[in-house]
Amino acid sequence: VQLQASGGGLVQAGDSLRLSCAASGGTFSVYNMAWFRQAPGKDREFVATVSWSGGSTYYGDSVKGRFTISRDNANKTVYLQMASLKREDTAVYYCAARRSYSNPRYYLPNEYTYWGQGTLVTVSS
Repeated sequence: VQLQASGGGLVQAGDSLRLSCAASGGTFSVYNMAWFRQAPGKDREFVATVSWSGGSTYYGDSVKGRFTISRDNANKTVYLQMASLKREDTAVYYCAARRSYSNPRYYLPNEYTYWGQGTLVTVSS
C-alpha cells in the first residue's frame, strides 16, 4: 500500500489543524493505521493509532485529549485532528500502516511496514 500524507502547515499555538493520509494500492481496511512524528534531532515518536475498523484508538501521552485519530475506509483515508496545538508539537508527521486485525497497540516505528512521506507541522508562539 502507498501512503500520502497532507495537511501540514504553519499555525499558531492554540490553533487546530487536520492531517490526512490517503492510501492507494491495497485493501485499506486490513491495516491498522498510525501517526508518528519526528522533531529535528529527536527520535520518531508515536502519536496515535487506530484499528482496522476504527473501533479502537490509542494515543501518546503528549497528545492525549488534544488529538483525535479517525479513518474512513470507504475513502481509504486516515485523519489526525489536532487541537490546542503547542510549540512542542512542531515536527514532521508521518502516517504508517501495519497489516493486522488485532488490537492496534503497536507503538514502535519498526512495527509498521508502510510509511507515508511526511508532512511538516510548525507551531509558532
